Amino acid sequence: MPDMSASLALTHLVPLAKEVDENKVTPGVLGFIVFAVMALAVWGLMKSMNRQLTRVDFKEDADPKADPAGKATSGATGPAGSAGSGSGGTASPAKG
Repeated sequence: MPDMSASLALTHLVPLAKEVDENKVTPGVLGFIVFAVMALAVWGLMKSMNRQLTRVDFKEDADPKADPAGKATSGATGPAGSAGSGSGGTASPAKG
């Protein structure tokens, strides 16, 4: 009997499908709802990202051991005795 009700429903839907013009099919309400949910999600993510970025302090303290004129000498080593140490702080070893 379940096959009979499925085929009966299918026979009722086939004429409705033929009435729809294939050139005028639109996304409809479901498409709008999906788009609106995605837009709200993007807005929420951007708001959260903005809040996180405002907490970050981008100001860098001046290095007291740096050359006051800002001229870098070639081949110079940093305060730790290694070239290219960056800020002169302690460097963690690479994990891998």
